[in-house]
Amino acid sequence: MIHSTDNPQHSIGSVLFQAQQQLASCSESPRLDAEILLGMALSVSRAHVVARPESPVPEQAGMHFQQLLSRRLNGEPIAHIQGQREFWSLQIKVTPATLIPRPETELLVELALEHIPDTATFDIADLGTGSGAIALAVASERPQCSIIATDASEAALEIARHNAAQLGLTNIEFLQSDWYQTLGDSRFNLILSNPPYIRSDDPHLTQGDVRFDPRSALVAGVDGLDALRCIIGEASRHLRPGGWLLVEHGYDQGVAVAGIFAAAGFTEIATKNDLEGQPRVSLGRR
Repeated sequence: MIHSTDNPQHSIGSVLFQAQQQLASCSESPRLDAEILLGMALSVSRAHVVARPESPVPEQAGMHFQQLLSRRLNGEPIAHIQGQREFWSLQIKVTPATLIPRPETELLVELALEHIPDTATFDIADLGTGSGAIALAVASERPQCSIIATDASEAALEIARHNAAQLGLTNIEFLQSDWYQTLGDSRFNLILSNPPYIRSDDPHLTQGDVRFDPRSALVAGVDGLDALRCIIGEASRHLRPGGWLLVEHGYDQGVAVAGIFAAAGFTEIATKNDLEGQPRVSLGRR
């Protein structure tokens, strides 16, 4: 409950304005960040904050907001401060043990669903699942399919299992595995992966929210393609005839990744662009 005050400097609108100015130097979305953080401090929705700029901010909430704002000004991602990120309209818990799901990764889910008929009972693998975002999104859309989601990090798998339980999704099995390592002779109709694909010397590793992601979920060798070579190169042993492999990669890696698919004997190879027109997902058929 917001209590009244006569100080206009403490209205929602004025607090947001000041915070937006402070965040402008460290955030690509300073207004949005300020609205989310103030909503957290006030224990109300962001929509409530936006709709009531004249409402006062109580002193206790104002102090809480300043603490949250300081964390963001120090570079901590909004998703870590909130402890969650929306992905495919699902609320996904995230921690420093997991990669923060990015909007462009929804293209991987979209393309996967195009290759899974509504009534199919496919066996699907999600390699390097992290928070489980991709597997959870597919599982929610195709509940009749069975999904195995792997990750080398047990800490990440704990978060993924928590997310599945919170969302009531029971058609996913989570396994600790370095890519295909513990999958044995299992074969799948579809394999998905958003693996590490950043070069070890990429300057972006020291900038923005990426600084707070686990390095193991980001970096894949000198050219960023080590994980993709492994995943694509070994996929045929784990795909059923006619099965598909879909992988996310960097905006400048489309040609190289398509070449890796071709060298591994895949057919119907294609690279798809994300909403910003950047090559983002490549796929091929066994």
